[in-house]
Amino acid sequence: QVQLVESGGGLVQAGGSLRLSCAASGRTISRYAMGWFRQAPGKEREFVAADGWGDGKSYYADSVKGRFSISRDNRKNTVYLQMNSLKAEDTAVYYCAARATVATTNFYEYDYVGQGTQVTVSS
Repeated sequence: QVQLVESGGGLVQAGGSLRLSCAASGRTISRYAMGWFRQAPGKEREFVAADGWGDGKSYYADSVKGRFSISRDNRKNTVYLQMNSLKAEDTAVYYCAARATVATTNFYEYDYVGQGTQVTVSS
């Protein structure tokens, strides 16, 4: 079992930055693909970013490409999502997810999910 706890959300003005953290426990995430997803009120949960293991590749939704960056610190068993140039449409609950194989953009293919952290961007 892997437990994931997100933190770092909050209220920020448009154009600002936030860094979300996802602390994992139970197992090391070094051999897990890690993903970030988000869900805005009244909308479907959507893919934001993912970091595969072993291939050194990261993947981003077109809507965040160039603004968001996913990274991980395997020593701390933590994954990060650096969010820059935030827009009002980035407002959502952000979820961290872990998958014991290759990265995917499909939320339902992940094995573990955190409880989420709220990000609100004021315009």
